[in-house]
Amino acid sequence: MELDQSRYLTVQALTKYIKRKFDRDPHLSNLFIRGEISNFKRHSSGHMYFTLKDEKARILSVMFSSNNQTLKFMPENGMNVLIRGDISVYESGGQYQIYVKEMQPDGIGELYLAYEQLKEKLEKAGYFDQSRKRMIPKFPKRIAVVTSSTGAAIRDIITTIKRRYPIGEILVFPALVQGDQAASSIAGAMSKVNDLGDIDVLIIGRGGGSIEELWAFNEEIVANAIMESKVPVISAVGHETDFTIADFVADLRAPTPTAAGELAVPHIEDLLERIMNRKLRLIKSFKTMLQSERSRLNGLTKSYALRNPRNLYQQKIETVDRLTDQLQRNISLHVKQNRDQLTGLHSRLQRVHPTQIITLQQERVLFMQTRLEKQFKQVLKEKNHRFSSALSTMHALSPLKIMDRGYSLVYGEEGKLIKSSQQVKTGDRVEINVRDGKIHCEVESVEERGNNGKI
Repeated sequence: MELDQSRYLTVQALTKYIKRKFDRDPHLSNLFIRGEISNFKRHSSGHMYFTLKDEKARILSVMFSSNNQTLKFMPENGMNVLIRGDISVYESGGQYQIYVKEMQPDGIGELYLAYEQLKEKLEKAGYFDQSRKRMIPKFPKRIAVVTSSTGAAIRDIITTIKRRYPIGEILVFPALVQGDQAASSIAGAMSKVNDLGDIDVLIIGRGGGSIEELWAFNEEIVANAIMESKVPVISAVGHETDFTIADFVADLRAPTPTAAGELAVPHIEDLLERIMNRKLRLIKSFKTMLQSERSRLNGLTKSYALRNPRNLYQQKIETVDRLTDQLQRNISLHVKQNRDQLTGLHSRLQRVHPTQIITLQQERVLFMQTRLEKQFKQVLKEKNHRFSSALSTMHALSPLKIMDRGYSLVYGEEGKLIKSSQQVKTGDRVEINVRDGKIHCEVESVEERGNNGKI
C-alpha cells in the first residue's frame, strides 16, 4: 500500500500557516502588556531582544531599532515595563513572540527614568566634578546668550544685563529650546559661540515649563557641548525648583534667566561705589603721605647740617686727614708683615729645596743598593750550599749507585717492580735492569726462601 505524500505538510508550510493565523487574529495585534524584563540583550544592529515575564509565564520579545530609537531610557534586567506590540511567529525557530512597538517604565515616568539614568552616567564620568568647573569672569566684556529669540528668557536676560552693566556687549545666538530638534540646535549654537572666540561668558537657558518642555537641557548632546565649551557656562533653565542635567554640568547654575544676568555681570552702581571708595581712600592716603613728607622736609630744613653746612664740611676734612694717616700706618705695617713672611718662606724653601731632597734620596738609594747586593750574595751562597748538600744525598740514595755494587731491578710484563718470588710464575717474561742496560728473561722455575733464609 503506497502512502499519499501529498497529505504531509512540511515544517515550513505548517509554521507559515500558524504565522498567518497569528497575524490575522485581531486579538493578537496592538496588545498592551505589563511584565518584567529578563535576559536583555542589545544587538550590534541596534535591535533589542529580551524575555517579558511575570510570576507564572514568560514570552520572548523583540524591539527593532526603528522602534527603540525614540526611547528616552535604556531597558535593564529586572525593570517592570508597559509595552504595546503584536504577537507573531518567528518562522525559523517556530516560536511565537511579541514584537514591541512602544515601551515605557511601569510605575515611573519614562522621562524621569531617562533623566536619572543619564545623571548617574555623567556623574560617574566626572561631568559634575567641582574641580573642573571654571570661575565666571568678574568684568566680562562680551556675553553670549543661547536661547529662543522670541521667549521671555531672552528679554529678562538682556534687560537685566543692560540695567546692571550697560558697558557689556550682548551677543544672542538663537536656538530651539523645545521639541525634538532643540538639543542639537542648542549644541550647535554653543559650538558657534566657541568658534567665534573673544567671548567671556556664555548663558544658556529658557523659561519655566514641564519636564517635557525642558527636556532638551537633559540631553547628553547638550551636556557634552557644555563640557567641551572653552567659554565658562551659566545654566539658567526654568524656575528655581527646576533642575536639569545642564545645571549640573555648567560652571554655574542660575535659578532663573533673570538671576543668570545678575550672576554674569556686576552691578554698575556697585562698581561706581567701589571706585568712589577707592578714590576716597587714595585721596586720604595721599594727604597722609603728603603731610608726612612735609613734616620730614621741615625737619630736614631745621636740621644742624643744613643750618651750618660749613662746620659739617670742616669736620669731614679733619676726619679724612685722620683716616688718611691711619691708612698710611696700616699700609706700612702690612708691607712689613708681608716682607717678614716672605723671608720666612724663603728660608723654609731653602731647607726643602728639591736639589737637597734629590741628593738625600740618591744617597739613600745607593745605600739600599749596596745592602741589597750584600743580602743577595748571602742568599745565593746559602742556596748553593743547600743545593750541593741535596745533590750529595741524592747521589747516595740513587738506585744507580746501588747497581754499581752488583744489584739489579726486576720488572714484570706490566712494568711493575717485582719485590717477591710470589709475584712471578714459571713461563713469565721479566725485565732485569742492571747498571748499564736491560736483560729480558723467561722464568724457568720459582723457588721460595723460608723464614730461616734457606731455600
